[in-house]
Amino acid sequence: MTDARADRPHVVIVGGGVAGIEVATSLGRRVGRRVGRSAAVTLADRSLSHVWKPMLHTFAAGTARADRQKVDFFAQARRNGFRFQPGALVAVDRAARRVRLAVEEAEHRPEVEIAYDLLVLAVGSRANDFGTPGVAEHCLTIDDLSEAERFHREVRRRLLAMLDGQRYLEIAIVGGGATGVELAAELKHAIDLLSAYGAPDLPGRLRLALIESGARLLPAFPEHVSRAAAATLSGLGVEIRTGATVTAADAAGFALKDGGRVPAALKVWAAGVKAPDVLAGIDGLERGRAGQLAVGPDLRTTRDPAILALGDCAGLADPGTGRPVPATAQAAHQQARHLARHLGRNLAAGRPDAPLPPFRYREKGAVVSLADFNGWGTLGRYTFGGGRLRGLSARLAHDLLYRQHQLGLLGIPRGLAAWVLDDVDHLISPPVRLD
Repeated sequence: MTDARADRPHVVIVGGGVAGIEVATSLGRRVGRRVGRSAAVTLADRSLSHVWKPMLHTFAAGTARADRQKVDFFAQARRNGFRFQPGALVAVDRAARRVRLAVEEAEHRPEVEIAYDLLVLAVGSRANDFGTPGVAEHCLTIDDLSEAERFHREVRRRLLAMLDGQRYLEIAIVGGGATGVELAAELKHAIDLLSAYGAPDLPGRLRLALIESGARLLPAFPEHVSRAAAATLSGLGVEIRTGATVTAADAAGFALKDGGRVPAALKVWAAGVKAPDVLAGIDGLERGRAGQLAVGPDLRTTRDPAILALGDCAGLADPGTGRPVPATAQAAHQQARHLARHLGRNLAAGRPDAPLPPFRYREKGAVVSLADFNGWGTLGRYTFGGGRLRGLSARLAHDLLYRQHQLGLLGIPRGLAAWVLDDVDHLISPPVRLD
């Protein structure tokens, strides 16, 4: 059992994604490592390292190496004045103000209890299979690094089996949002790169399908971007199925509502968003239809002011539009900055329970990058990128967003060093994973 010192409040943050690690780092710097620290800060996560979620599709395809991009939680905690506790969330005892964690990396999954004064839940989200038969048994997801690495191993295993020059690899992706579209393009890019290493016929032996139940790809983007993305993918040989609802998955592929089938040996589910199932076990908290915890404008859960929720697992309505704040890295980053700034100020003043000002989401646009083939970005109602630039502007914007996140976590000297080392590594390493 782990407890904070009785003479100072203990802030426990569960989930080391974009929101969780940014809050822990900022609070640790502000109130955790000063002389006479005004608060204790603990970050818990099932993994031992952090990666930027918008890069997961590149790790899955093998066009980026996660070991070059990971931030080690123990090292980050030591440098920034907070404590890291490995463990996946098992339960929350609201009456006793304790969280129970299971240490998955350890043998026999020992459990740890941590007392909290304030609990920040930032456990992210998962793809939502909507109870579709066969999906859990036959489909892969890429919601975290371990799943992205598992997908990459499966692709590699099947590609090695194709070295006889006679087999085909059939991959089908369900979900025409940014994750599905970017993964499809990244896989095509990876196969093209691999063809230079002794398998020139490899691109012609990939059968890749993208299935979307809606009328178009990328519904969050303007319609002309959807059309251009579909045209780019179709030109790369990707079979686009829009208006196609999957009714079941099996070992051989997907069954569709119209009676058709999409054959696939390797199946990926990248559709829908829901909160992790563990949140349903927290008694008494209000949740939305997709399982997100309902929070007020101050990011506190509606029925327990000692518990806050951020990022994809938080259900928050934008007061300006009345629509839910989107489950994106941009929204998680904004919420993390807001909470760290104002909660840090309250903790430094010795008033951990003081009111927090309302959070206001600011839509700053979105970026989708189709590997080196094409890309688009939106800035409010404006768009940039497209076929003429071959995705240069979108990839640059995407990279700058990641570098901004990296600089915020590591600090400017370490962040710039990591940036330079990454560029040097690109000069000496293969452009696609060969191991």
